[in-house]
Amino acid sequence: MADPEKKKCNTRKRRVKSADLFVCPLGGMGEIGKNLTVFGYGDDYIIVDCGLKFPEEDMLGIDFVIPDVEFLVENKSKIRGIFITHGHEDHIGALPFVLPRIDVPVYCSRLAGGLIENKMIDASTGYVPDFHYIYPGDRIKAGCFEVEFIQMCHSIPDANALAIRTPAGVVVHTGDFKFDPTPIDGNRSDYSALARLGDEGVLLLMSDSTNVEKPGATPSEKVIGQTFERLFRLYKDRRIVVATFASNLNRTRMIIATAARFNRKVVLVGRSMIANVELADKLGYLDIPDGIIISPQEADHLPDNRVVVLTTGSQGEPFSGLVLMSRGAHRQVKLGPRDLVIISATPIPGNEKLVSQTVNRLFGCGAEVIYERDEKIHVSGHASRDELMLMMSLTRPKFFVPCHGEYRHLVRHAQLAKEMGVSSKNIFILQNGDMLKFHGSAKAEIAGHVQAGPVLIDGVVLGEFEGSILRERREMAENGLVVISVALDKNMRPAAPVQIQTRGSVYSADDGSTFRELENAVLSAVTQFARMPGAKRETLPTEIRKRIRDVFGRSSRNYPTIIPLITYI
Repeated sequence: MADPEKKKCNTRKRRVKSADLFVCPLGGMGEIGKNLTVFGYGDDYIIVDCGLKFPEEDMLGIDFVIPDVEFLVENKSKIRGIFITHGHEDHIGALPFVLPRIDVPVYCSRLAGGLIENKMIDASTGYVPDFHYIYPGDRIKAGCFEVEFIQMCHSIPDANALAIRTPAGVVVHTGDFKFDPTPIDGNRSDYSALARLGDEGVLLLMSDSTNVEKPGATPSEKVIGQTFERLFRLYKDRRIVVATFASNLNRTRMIIATAARFNRKVVLVGRSMIANVELADKLGYLDIPDGIIISPQEADHLPDNRVVVLTTGSQGEPFSGLVLMSRGAHRQVKLGPRDLVIISATPIPGNEKLVSQTVNRLFGCGAEVIYERDEKIHVSGHASRDELMLMMSLTRPKFFVPCHGEYRHLVRHAQLAKEMGVSSKNIFILQNGDMLKFHGSAKAEIAGHVQAGPVLIDGVVLGEFEGSILRERREMAENGLVVISVALDKNMRPAAPVQIQTRGSVYSADDGSTFRELENAVLSAVTQFARMPGAKRETLPTEIRKRIRDVFGRSSRNYPTIIPLITYI
């Protein structure tokens, strides 16, 4: 009996008849963030999520990192849409840089759409997305695919898993999730929909791996509510400053509700915090009592114990509200001994040092600081080991691909799938760019690799990771900069004294003997170059660099960045 989904697809394009389903992650494998996965069958492609990740410590001056999407640009005529699981940065943050290049519809919740729209405005792209707003239970046709949205619990409202029906079978992509029995917003994960898919038959499960190393189940957000209640009661004579993710709207809802119960007003600090709260309130995701949100100027006229400051900066971001407060550089909020600071977040891997430095400075301001190791002031939005096992039990997949985690998380999740009965030959640990192809529903294999590397974003400018940007920045940071300025006449003779300037180098103008050596090396390079028959002017800077490096090489193993500037008169 013919597969009805395949028959529908074949009526549209006969070429699809011999096609195979493929799954290709361009981000989110072996890393936290930058999530983007492509699904393809014949001439139909769909994309799930399009996020960013924050830079590593050695990515000097880089604001964030997005996936390389050249594969998508080359095949944009085949893309039927982007499907967004939820509105966190690691799932939507790359859209301002990707959407204008591929120009396809975006299927998402109203909240995620609002957050994406704000990001488009911030990036000044001028591009207006083609939004199609969805609700849990909706099924969207996209070429040969049908995508069903399934309500899941996470740290932001309107998180969804996706059931992707393909001619080869059903793929379940969990997005970020946990099974919280008492969520703040009342929206529980849809167990029955997942079980129904398991009964229908799941070809492939792609599941969030972030917390696979944590035993048991992730605590409910209600636990945090109890902690805030106790802290607000215990520190009733102090101003309370709470730092959390601007996108953790469920936590924001809880803090505002607790402030209202203790007759406190709330001051919002941080551009993203203000924008997200205003958006969520406008769309009805937050129940904010009238008059509870006030300006910093209004807060100045209230006693400290009547104010809660809700701010960004839980990850130690250099220009965030909390970090500016810790440095005493915030224009409106000055911290002191009558303040309690609560950091309600766990450091993202790589941000531990920044958070630690911020905590130290906060103590230096005289404030009392409560952070994760002290109290239950943060719970994850991701499923722990027992919940990941429950996901597998409900969906009962034939094939399994762990996603959204560092490499060790993917390995641990693959091991868990094997313990749950998935055949080892049907478990694939993918790297970004791997092309996993299914031959019908019986067999799958990694059949090739497409270009998939990180792209660095500095402001709104894109730069390839493989280029020289980071190498040059590291060299300048480690060894400094030397600029050599030479003026030559038409006979290639010096027309003015050689000028040498240094920045960040151990060598300075006070070191007269070294500077004389450098000057002599430059003059020697120019003299020898002038005697070379047929020498091309553009090769002179290289000759000068060689001579300068010889001078530095006598006293050091490291060379500053050398920039010759040659003026011909």
